[in-house]
Amino acid sequence: VQLVESGGGLVQAGGSLRLSCAASGFSLDGYAIGWFHQALGQDREGISCIDSDDSRTWYADSVKGRFTVSRDNAKNTVYLQMNSLKPEDTGVYYCAREVCAGRYKDPTGYWGQGTQVTVSP
Repeated sequence: VQLVESGGGLVQAGGSLRLSCAASGFSLDGYAIGWFHQALGQDREGISCIDSDDSRTWYADSVKGRFTVSRDNAKNTVYLQMNSLKPEDTGVYYCAREVCAGRYKDPTGYWGQGTQVTVSP
């Protein structure tokens, strides 16, 4: 069972990135998937989630209106479209299975290895 994030990089403020969370060893279908942001020296914090049947999504206030979560079960992948990026969005982004919100210092369960996003002023 593995989750692998990709799509991070360096972008100027106001730019966009699309992160992917690809699953292997299991089908994403049937699981809620959460996205988390970890700034340097901070805990991992939930920013978005999509439930197992796509009927509900959730966004933290800090990203609401700028980020969009979606999933493609045929590709076994969940996406996070990030628009209007700000320098404070800089950090490592993680996806997790069946974890949707909260702050974690030492998370357990199924998490990806993370992808770095850097937003320059």
